[in-house]
Amino acid sequence: MTKIKILVAEDDENIRTGLTDTLESEDYAVVEAGDGREALDLFERESFDLVLLDVMMPEKNGFDVCKAIRSKDEGIPVIMLTAKGEEIDKVVGLRLGADDYITKPFGIHELLARIGAVLRRSGIRSHPGGAPDKKTFQFARFTVDPKTYTLTGPGRSHDLSKRELDLIRLFTEHPGEVLERDLLLNRVWGTDYPGTTRTLDQHIAMLRKKVEKVPGRPELITTVHGIGYRFNKDKK
Repeated sequence: MTKIKILVAEDDENIRTGLTDTLESEDYAVVEAGDGREALDLFERESFDLVLLDVMMPEKNGFDVCKAIRSKDEGIPVIMLTAKGEEIDKVVGLRLGADDYITKPFGIHELLARIGAVLRRSGIRSHPGGAPDKKTFQFARFTVDPKTYTLTGPGRSHDLSKRELDLIRLFTEHPGEVLERDLLLNRVWGTDYPGTTRTLDQHIAMLRKKVEKVPGRPELITTVHGIGYRFNKDKK
């Protein structure tokens, strides 16, 4: 099975090498970046399941890289690493979209536990070989490509966010079933997500704009009032 692939962006070669050796010993696939610009270039060229991102890097700092990553993919897990311990740095990182924050020096066991936790929250199993299936699949009249996060149908093509892709995959696994809002939130956002079902409703509305012939009169993803949503796979 495909290994979980992690981008390690750290300008200190000794720390970067240590992180890579540790992660590879846990059977993760690792790609290294020595500065922020290289990290962004790699992120744009390749597909990753998680990013370990140092804050203080040359070319582009970790905050700028995190912001750029989030503008392209709102779902990929990002863990920020820093030698600083000030609360303001943590707040800035989390507001920019980081999923977790670890202050150096940190223990390897703590790091692996944090990685496992954010992977579980994102829907990726933390043990080796647990990366999601990257094969294309059908969603009604559309072809979904998890490698490129694209949705292609008759006469149109759309980019997908990580959350939208996860929602589509979950719907295709349960065609015709009514999926409760809490279930969808837990499976796509994680059981410890502090937000409300309003977040889910907003993502469904955005997804409908991409898959429905008339978004205001949805046929593929219909609302079951007071409960959740249903995917009607026979609707074309």
